[in-house]
Amino acid sequence: MNLKHSRLLLLTILTALLLFAAGCQGSPAESNDNVQSAEEPKDLILATTTSTQDSGLLDELIPIFEEEENINVKTIAVGTGQALEMGTQGEADVLLVHAPAAEQEIVDSGDAINRKRVMYNDFIMIGPKEDPAGVSGLPVQEAFVKISEENAVFISRGDDSGTHKKELGIWEAAGITPSENSGYTETGQGMGDTLQIAADRGGYVLTDRATFLAHQDTLGLSILVEGDEGLLNIYHVMQVNPEKHNKVYAEGAEAFGDFMVSDETQKVIEEFGKDEYGEALFFKYTE
Repeated sequence: MNLKHSRLLLLTILTALLLFAAGCQGSPAESNDNVQSAEEPKDLILATTTSTQDSGLLDELIPIFEEEENINVKTIAVGTGQALEMGTQGEADVLLVHAPAAEQEIVDSGDAINRKRVMYNDFIMIGPKEDPAGVSGLPVQEAFVKISEENAVFISRGDDSGTHKKELGIWEAAGITPSENSGYTETGQGMGDTLQIAADRGGYVLTDRATFLAHQDTLGLSILVEGDEGLLNIYHVMQVNPEKHNKVYAEGAEAFGDFMVSDETQKVIEEFGKDEYGEALFFKYTE
């Protein structure tokens, strides 16, 4: 082989190697797509009432949302009052709560936007099967009066939650100061813990139905008062306003609100609890 042919062969080999290397690297657009697909999910802070957590509903819904949106949800389950306060301080991105009057206040103040009705269940009064105060079947306000007259044990959450707000409203409507009853105790705890304390002390307690059904096998307490129109328990989702709180994750919060009222999510809510408890724990209630 002469020198000219050798140089030609070497040039051909080098060209082939360069083309091969370029093919392995891929185009800039392809590389960018790969980076995008591997992008780490952003964190979304959800402040919510303990009933959505204690009932197990969020364990069902959040993984679906996270997978669909590539967003990591950090749930802070507290009383509704605390959740709303987190919203007014810009310490959460989105709220899922159940105290309509208090919710409207932070919408009016401009701290929350895009408030949407999601679902409902109801409040019930539960207590010992023996029912020492004799409240079974009474209208809820009359039941509260009877508990006060009998100085019966009543366990309150005492945490400014939606349930606590509802309870205080009933006492007020009945013209009673509950703290004057020596049997009245505030736990400062979530619904699940408060139910357990009521069971341990043989007391009466106002609770949302969903949390009671999720814990009833361990409590030994019975539903004694239910069905009053005033015991409806409505949940809303709302964004913390990014124009007032500029550090919130606005896009993720909006996506979560849309997710909660979507047809697919509403079907999950409607079916949740039926297999395990024989009845739904929540009912869809979008506008």
